Amino acid sequence: MARLAGVSPQTVSRYLRFNGGLKPTTVERVESAIRELDYRPNLVARSMRTRKTGRLAVLMPAMAFNPSRMLTGASATAHAAGYFVDVVSAGGGVQARSERLLELADSGQYEGILCLAPVVPSVQNKLHQRTTVVISADFDDEMRGIGALADATPVERMIEHLAALGHSRFLHVAGDPQFASARARRQSYLDTVERLGLESVGVLDGDWSGESGIEAIRSLPNRSRPTAVIAANDLVAAGVVRGARERGWDVPGDVSVTGWDNVRVGQFMTPSLTTVDVDLERVGSEAMAKLVAGLLDTAPETKAEPLFRIIWRESTAEPSA
Repeated sequence: MARLAGVSPQTVSRYLRFNGGLKPTTVERVESAIRELDYRPNLVARSMRTRKTGRLAVLMPAMAFNPSRMLTGASATAHAAGYFVDVVSAGGGVQARSERLLELADSGQYEGILCLAPVVPSVQNKLHQRTTVVISADFDDEMRGIGALADATPVERMIEHLAALGHSRFLHVAGDPQFASARARRQSYLDTVERLGLESVGVLDGDWSGESGIEAIRSLPNRSRPTAVIAANDLVAAGVVRGARERGWDVPGDVSVTGWDNVRVGQFMTPSLTTVDVDLERVGSEAMAKLVAGLLDTAPETKAEPLFRIIWRESTAEPSA
């Protein structure tokens, strides 16, 4: 490989050990040689020689949602750095997860572990003696988004935009109040409506389901028709659209509707759904980047792009009257 790449064997070894510091042109030549030779490192031999396994673990609570996008981002970042990834799900709450984390750290199977939910403080104090661990607590024990994932700023931005279009009567169909994200979106809705001097026809608590969106619209008195509905997520928004049509309301002619999550089917609805896209791949990627940086003793790279992006589609427009 070194001969094909036109570099020394020591340079190839340095590349394969992920030590970094090589010139981009050198890295390109080595990678070109690896592709041409279809080289695959012998991880068992490397582990015996260097005491490094080339494996990382992602520890998650028992899953209450589909984490595929976040794991895709984490795995891509790990693979780009030359690591393999195992995903480990631990049930039983924070104490059981903390004990499982210690077991993984002591197993010798992993060079590093990324934990995506909180652990008890006493465990964190023990981990530095075992292996490299990053605790990126983006979720609680039930895989409910906390921290940055509970930021409700897009609700404020959507209401501001709709108000600029002429909307003045709003309704919020909220998510399950056990979720920090649902509580934050509800509060952002209330604060923004008050700040802009708009009318709120109500906040109706839901459960993230389409049924809650339908029932919210069915329950409204005729005199309380909003011109815009801020739904907690895309499924609730789909229920809102269905409920509006049952009442003979046109979307967006009579009422505009927004969702959250950018579920793929939303773009194919009639009308297509205005929503908030959450860059879950980036959440996983940046968490894994912290772990890889800790292993390589380098500074993790961060992206300047926002975590949330509002996608305006056909379900929102100027009010008809």
